[in-house]
Amino acid sequence: MLSRSSARYIVVLYIADMLAVVAALAIGRALRILLPLGRPLDAPGAALHLPVFLLAVVIWSLTMSTFNIYDPSRFARVADEVQTTVVAIAVATLILAGALYFTYRGLSRLLYIYFFVVNVCLSVSARLVLRRLMGSGHRVQHRRVLIIGAGQIGRRVARLLRSWAWTGVDVVGYLDDDPDKSERVYEGVPVLGAVEQAGEIVRQRDIAEVIVALPLDAHRRVARLVTALQELPVNIKVVPDYSDLVFFRATLEQFGGLLFVGLKEPVIGPTDRLIKRVFDLLVAALALILLSPLLAFIAAAVALSSPGPVLYRSVRMADERNTFAMLKFRTMVVGADRQQNELIDETSDGRLLFNKREDDPRITPLGRWLRRYSLDELPQLINVLKGEMSLVGPRPELPALVERYEPWQRKRFGVPQGMTGWWQVSGRGKAVKYLHVEDDLYYIRNYSLLLDLQILWRTVGAVMRGDGAY
Repeated sequence: MLSRSSARYIVVLYIADMLAVVAALAIGRALRILLPLGRPLDAPGAALHLPVFLLAVVIWSLTMSTFNIYDPSRFARVADEVQTTVVAIAVATLILAGALYFTYRGLSRLLYIYFFVVNVCLSVSARLVLRRLMGSGHRVQHRRVLIIGAGQIGRRVARLLRSWAWTGVDVVGYLDDDPDKSERVYEGVPVLGAVEQAGEIVRQRDIAEVIVALPLDAHRRVARLVTALQELPVNIKVVPDYSDLVFFRATLEQFGGLLFVGLKEPVIGPTDRLIKRVFDLLVAALALILLSPLLAFIAAAVALSSPGPVLYRSVRMADERNTFAMLKFRTMVVGADRQQNELIDETSDGRLLFNKREDDPRITPLGRWLRRYSLDELPQLINVLKGEMSLVGPRPELPALVERYEPWQRKRFGVPQGMTGWWQVSGRGKAVKYLHVEDDLYYIRNYSLLLDLQILWRTVGAVMRGDGAY
């Protein structure tokens, strides 16, 4: 269903992007000659040779792939697709400029600006036009979808498919045996009746796809349902409800005639993990060099402000089993960590709370100021260089809290722990502790290098405002 539509869309979109790159180079060259904002340039002075075009196509292909531009999950919302496209083109343009600096320096800086603007306009326009064409093409021939099961997994299916309505997917309704759900509406989709009415509904509503989203304990019902629908001209798909077991990215593998479902696979693939590590090393090393005067000043201030070491080593969890010493400038009096277990509390429904207090008497006056602007966290750049942390990821947790984690909370260890993360830029210290984990899981589900860049940029603003940190 979606794979057929997205495959066609991806192929056409990739061709359109590559044509846009070639066209933007040619148009940028023409604009540089016709609209010279600086020194006039004739045609030979703005010459573009075939290797430049080929290099641009290669760089754009690799960059678009790195930013997951052609991942179908990014096609649901046009705003997300356009934003990711613009950032990817900007990065690709910088890479092209760097590559040509070492090989061919004949292009002016103004030409690059023209090229970037034209490329963005062409690529974004291509996406909008393709979406419009696909939507109009499916306006008459909707692919009607019926979801069996109006539980949590069924509603997630409906929410996902409704975001693909522009491709012609039309979610007609649910079938569910729970009488409390009869004639209810979930995610904008009505419950049409009981599961036993599947054959009747398929015939009446001209259903093309049936998606079974029932709990694992309904295996026999699924088998009977598939048998009942076998004679009808309808495609049947099953969504296994492994939501309590799966660690974000389940995989399917066929081997020897058997279908294996991978429930705990690496969240970040080898390529993405390498890119993330290289990015961490470059940024952390550069930041340590540029911030070394500030680090030295803060270290001296901490040493003079109160007795005790300059750096505080907090034992944190690197993953489910291993710990490491997370570095911070000391902001509390010596011995304050002996009271941290007393700050851990539990709600009536079993959720953990870490009672972080704005008026904590253990914090020194200088420490309070360092915490407000997160300057005490800067030594963690050393942890990043050592590979113990990443720049972006879930914050390393205290062992005492991890020991009391529920299984769903342990999913946060699917990626490297980080200096900053999604919860820091969407509430910081104002949110209760268990909501931090939910924010971490959102980051893991939606991981990309672009999201890392967005979080780092928003972290700068949150730190400068001193929002929610104490």
